[in-house]
Amino acid sequence: MTFTRRTLLGVTAVLLTGCGTGTSAPTGPRSGGRLRAAFAGGGAKEVLDPHLANLFVEAARAKALYDKLADLGSDVAPQPRLAERWEPSADLTRWRITLRKAVFHDGKPVRPADVLASYARILDPKRAFRAKSSLALIDLANSRAVDDRTVEFALTRPFVEFPNALAAFGAYITPEGAEDFTKPVGSGPFSFVSFEPGKSALLKRNPDYWEGAPLLDELEFVIANEESARTNALLGGQVEYAHDLTPTTARANEAGGRMTIHRAPNSAVQAFAMKLDRPPFDNRDLREALFLLADRPQLVESVLAGSGQPANDLFGKGYQHYADDIPQRARDLDKAKFLIRKAGAEGLTVKLDTSTAAAGMVEAATVFADQAKGSGLTIEVAMGNKDTYWSDILKNGALSSFRSGAMPIETHIAQRLLSGAGTNVTKWQRPEFDALYATAVSTSDSGARDAAYREMQRSLHAEGGYLMWGFADWIVGAAPSVGGISTAPANTLDWARFDKVWLR
Repeated sequence: MTFTRRTLLGVTAVLLTGCGTGTSAPTGPRSGGRLRAAFAGGGAKEVLDPHLANLFVEAARAKALYDKLADLGSDVAPQPRLAERWEPSADLTRWRITLRKAVFHDGKPVRPADVLASYARILDPKRAFRAKSSLALIDLANSRAVDDRTVEFALTRPFVEFPNALAAFGAYITPEGAEDFTKPVGSGPFSFVSFEPGKSALLKRNPDYWEGAPLLDELEFVIANEESARTNALLGGQVEYAHDLTPTTARANEAGGRMTIHRAPNSAVQAFAMKLDRPPFDNRDLREALFLLADRPQLVESVLAGSGQPANDLFGKGYQHYADDIPQRARDLDKAKFLIRKAGAEGLTVKLDTSTAAAGMVEAATVFADQAKGSGLTIEVAMGNKDTYWSDILKNGALSSFRSGAMPIETHIAQRLLSGAGTNVTKWQRPEFDALYATAVSTSDSGARDAAYREMQRSLHAEGGYLMWGFADWIVGAAPSVGGISTAPANTLDWARFDKVWLR
């Protein structure tokens, strides 16, 4: 395929979400065909190493090629995948996992040795794999293969949420000794055919997949970094699936008959991230001023075109342990101005890093900069490199646009808010917060665990660095000929899941 105007890189398409609208849907499942899915990509730095997956397209490709021991259901709770079942010891320090009868693409069975080797690779102290923070409590030296299908994990501390770790982003199982991923071997529903970073990835049906062979013959990942390019490719018949569309695009096309719009409510949180370890947001008063400058309903209406709901600077609204008793924050310009003066920041210009790496971030940054006018603080929007944006904001700058898909609140805390978390964008570091987390995950008393999570959230709401302003619907577009698209939130099992999709 040749695309003009914009380059479309081969990547996995995110198959998400219900509430489809449009013209005639496929009448029922059928086998055959190639689905071409358009995603935003990462250029020449894209990888097929599932432990390095960071972009949505990399996550979608990893899901097609590999399996995890567990993944998140549509309720964002872990459910077994390669693990047939799990059982903890009474003191929550040992977990026994029974594996399914599954095979890799080369026909070799998935063994306990592969599981242990995969986790050892992720936990290698010389590497920076995203799942490391979630799996860090595993005592590998004392973990073992019990028999051909049973793994026993020893943990360094009691951990009642261990299934969340098994479902962590990037915690995929690869064959023992796997290091070369130019022609990867996994156990997922599709197997490797070809890959050119920044251009294309072609996969084919795995007839021996443990959950049943996919309906599609082939799955092609096509990259279009600009949302307009993904939209035009879908409307032009060059792809059948376009990931991550804006509400404006959805409104413009859902009644036209050439595109079916699929929405997954409450799938993504939209935010701005302030770094607490450097000026100017090492000042708590200035952080609170930003919280009070945000007009969340206006952001939801103008950026999400109403396809979402206001957030309250906390992750995971509606998920287990969410602190719904904390009053909703509202815009208060007068108090924000007072706090800006108190922080000695009147007249200060703050750079807000943003990018087209995720839909809506540039628009949100522009609206928020306008909301800050007249406060004494100037927010200057700065465009970043879309290919390196997520790694750039982890290290650089003081204020940045942020977006995340769904995950358990426990996982969000473990990966982004503990002192040693690998993706701690806000640089939040509080020993007392870490201690509360340790208390929460080491007790089987659900009431005590919930109380600890709520206390952590009260601390984040008062002092944290995430200005979470809205929960967005996740929107994808598909050709009317595509069936089987799931209603699941982003980052869950059925998000970007193509083995249940078909073409009429």
